[in-house]
Amino acid sequence: MAYPVDLKKVKSIRSDAGTIVSAANLVVLEIPAIAAVVADTAGVKTAVTSTASTSVVTTGIVNPAWPRALTATAGGTAGDIKAIQVIVEGTNAAGDVITETLPAFTVDTAGTVQGNKAFATITKITIPAHDGTGATTAIGFNEKLGIPFKLSRNSVIAAYRSSAKEGTAPAVVINASALESNTIDLSSALNGTVVHVELLV
Repeated sequence: MAYPVDLKKVKSIRSDAGTIVSAANLVVLEIPAIAAVVADTAGVKTAVTSTASTSVVTTGIVNPAWPRALTATAGGTAGDIKAIQVIVEGTNAAGDVITETLPAFTVDTAGTVQGNKAFATITKITIPAHDGTGATTAIGFNEKLGIPFKLSRNSVIAAYRSSAKEGTAPAVVINASALESNTIDLSSALNGTVVHVELLV
């Protein structure tokens, strides 16, 4: 069975001036409508009620349809909310095991904290105990979509939502060694329509 070429292999071409320069390949990522949905603060795991000890969740988890950065949302009785940090374990788009410790909640304040790594699957969620059993913690995903390339520079040319080119450049985070740390966040909110991203690799 034939497979596509490895676009990450560096190739060189000769310019008309006789100098040798690196060649790049244009890639168009298509993120289907079913995956390009609006952020959902409970899209991975609905609210878990705090207990007197740490909660370890391994069931009832819904994986995003495309690798996404995650969120944790504290709710319920505000006075029971503690500055805990949720730990998420899973895999990236390549199937490598990854872990992220999300930012701490604000004491006695309901709210959402944002993750940065793009998870393809979530296998375990560790939620430390809050100050009381009236607090809840939900896990969801934000607007950051995973880029399936380890980029050494921001080579994104353009992004399109529902075939309309974004007027403002997307926020792109790159990392040449960690696949899960390459993400793109469109200027417009995702709305369940197809997204295309043009980039050079």
